[in-house]
Amino acid sequence: MDMKWLDWAKQIQAIAQTGLTYGKDVYDIERYEELRKISVDILANYTSVNKEKISLTFANDSGYATPKVDIRGVVFKDDKILLVQEKIDGAWALPGGWSDIGLSPSEVAVKEIKEESGFDVVPLRLLAVLDKKFHGHPPEPYHVYKMFIQCEITGGTAESGVETSAVQFFDRHDLPELSLERNTAAQVKTMFEFLDHPTKEVILD
Repeated sequence: MDMKWLDWAKQIQAIAQTGLTYGKDVYDIERYEELRKISVDILANYTSVNKEKISLTFANDSGYATPKVDIRGVVFKDDKILLVQEKIDGAWALPGGWSDIGLSPSEVAVKEIKEESGFDVVPLRLLAVLDKKFHGHPPEPYHVYKMFIQCEITGGTAESGVETSAVQFFDRHDLPELSLERNTAAQVKTMFEFLDHPTKEVILD
């Protein structure tokens, strides 16, 4: 399916948000508000999400428009990778979530792994920085950068969290149904390449 409409909606929203932040002329402000409404209309017409929800999430930011950042923790044990089962869809993902104000990417990875899996970890290295639009994820209104950070277990025990229902290590050849909103099979398999080749260079889109 051609998702060009989604790119247009994102771009229009970004122009509108930045214009509303820096615009001074009352007529320009009105035009930027109209552009924002158009971006909401596009999403409302091509998705099943209602306008009110789109306005509250996609079209409610202020300031210069920038991508959101998703942090994923990568943990290996006995040649298997740590995945958590998401309550929201019942599928599995590398532990992680949106970056938090006041925390570094490594701190977010450590926090998310603890909250979602129960394990205490230390960060080791950055494995990849990917632009979500290039990697087969379902369409969404945000422009997202994904950071994958390898971590090592130092303590704790497997324990699900508020957003997760199970914690398990999986072999590369026996992966469960993955939460495609969060990670793809190709991405998880790429993480195993770093296990096989410790000197592999960081992947950067």
